[in-house]
Amino acid sequence: MPKVGMPTIRKSQLIQATIEVINDVGLHKASVAMIGRYAGVSPSIINHYFGGKDSLLEETMRSILKDLSAAITYRLAKVSKKDVPARIIAIVEGNFDPKQLDSKVVKTWLTFWSHAMHMPQLHRLQRINEQRLLSYLRYELKQVVEHQEANFIAQGVAALIDGIWLRGALSPEGINKSLAEQLILDYLQHRLPSQVFQRYKAKNTVSQQL
Repeated sequence: MPKVGMPTIRKSQLIQATIEVINDVGLHKASVAMIGRYAGVSPSIINHYFGGKDSLLEETMRSILKDLSAAITYRLAKVSKKDVPARIIAIVEGNFDPKQLDSKVVKTWLTFWSHAMHMPQLHRLQRINEQRLLSYLRYELKQVVEHQEANFIAQGVAALIDGIWLRGALSPEGINKSLAEQLILDYLQHRLPSQVFQRYKAKNTVSQQL
C-alpha cells in the first residue's frame, strides 16, 4: 500500500505508467527508474511512497479490481432484482467490461496472476477477487435454488468466466465476450429451474422484437 500523502493524480500517473511498462517490457524487465520515466516522476518518489515495483503492481491491481467492481455494480443496477439469469449475465458482462479487455490491462492481469503464486499480498488480492465474484453469483442464485446448488452453479459460472478470459488472453484473436455470454447462458439453461430460465428467455425474445 502507498504511504499516506501522495496526491491522487500522481498515484494515478504511476498506476498508468506501471500498466504501460508491463505492456511494453513485462514486469521482470521493468525497473523503478523506467516506471518513473513513463510517469514523469523521480524514482525516489516511487520508492518513498511505494517501496518498489512490487508494491506498485499491488496498487495497480487494486485500481483494476476497483474498476471491475464498479463495472459489475453499474450493470446490476440496470437489471430487475427478480430476473436472476439477467443479473448473472450482468455480472459476466462486468467481468468482460471494455476496461478489463484493454490489451494493456489484460497483460497486467496475466502478470498479476503469475506473481500472486509467490507474493502473499498479491495472493490475498486474488483470493478477495475470487470470493467477491462467487459472492455476487451466490447472492443472485439463492433466489431460485437451494444454498448448495447455488454454490455449485456459482463455481461453474466463475470457472467459465476465468477459463474463457484466460484462453482469450493467450489467443491471437483476443477475448470473445459474446462467446462467454453464450456459453454461460447455455450452462444456466441446464442448471437453473426451467421456469426461471424460460421467463428470462421469453422476456428477451420480446425485447428483441421491439
